[in-house]
Amino acid sequence: MILGSTAKLENDHRGENVKRGLRTRVEMGHWPGMAPIGYSDQKRMDKKCQKILDSIRAPIVKQMFEKVAYEKYSGRKLYNWLKHDLNFKTRGNKTLTLSGIYRIFENPFYYGRFEFPRNSGNWYEGKHKPIITKELFDQANTQLKRDQIVRENKEFAFTKLFTCGICGSGVSAEEKYKQRKDGGHTRYVYYGCTRARDRNCKNVYIREDELITELLKIIDQIDINEIGLKAKLEEEIKRFSRFERLFRGGTSVPEGTTEEMDVRAYMKYLLREGSISEKRELLGNLRSRLAYEDKGLSLLETNNGMTSSKVNE
Repeated sequence: MILGSTAKLENDHRGENVKRGLRTRVEMGHWPGMAPIGYSDQKRMDKKCQKILDSIRAPIVKQMFEKVAYEKYSGRKLYNWLKHDLNFKTRGNKTLTLSGIYRIFENPFYYGRFEFPRNSGNWYEGKHKPIITKELFDQANTQLKRDQIVRENKEFAFTKLFTCGICGSGVSAEEKYKQRKDGGHTRYVYYGCTRARDRNCKNVYIREDELITELLKIIDQIDINEIGLKAKLEEEIKRFSRFERLFRGGTSVPEGTTEEMDVRAYMKYLLREGSISEKRELLGNLRSRLAYEDKGLSLLETNNGMTSSKVNE
């Protein structure tokens, strides 16, 4: 018991000495942990805990902040740039993960300050050389948070309904917001190739309103019976016509009355003004037959010999 108590007391004293040493280091302005990406640990024992710039990775870290702040890169786009364009590796010769990228942008060490222990509220001015300025750090984080807000809404009208006409990949969508002079924001939706099959696919992005214009041209060329919704659309038009007559003070249409109906016009109306579910249902039977290339849509051939048609701008 005496030996055990003595060993525990010695261990407690050793822990206090370690904590005291760490406090001394941080008060001197030295981060006591492993150097973050972009810095290296000083090897000399008399300068233990001092961080020096990594001549290879520090310039790239600075470019990361600049691309987000000035070129509006998202985290995913930054990840692809590091992996495919630069073949960037960590000190352990590993690819930097997406979560690792976001941790870099959360670390104030890069502009000269650090908190120790983490989440303690105790901040210190570092003696290391900053890679970026505080202004660049704040601007990059503001852009990333804005990008995360934009990406929260994942529901788009025309995703998974057509493919890339160049490489055969799927087509994804993303939202962008442009600030107006009156302080508000205008929302834009862009569709483009996911580049799942070809990372270097050159297909360009198209705005949703331009895509709808191309779809309206497709509606003029297809066989309405082919969509499989003709009967349902005709019934919807009849229902709307009866409602309109009653709303205007007229009488309802008698049962069995045949009215002249423009189904194509109603389909175009749904593409312009319909809900997301209505648009997806309308184009559901054309899934995987619509190919997008250079801001134009093509209707691919079917097994019955139907010829493909390219709709140009």
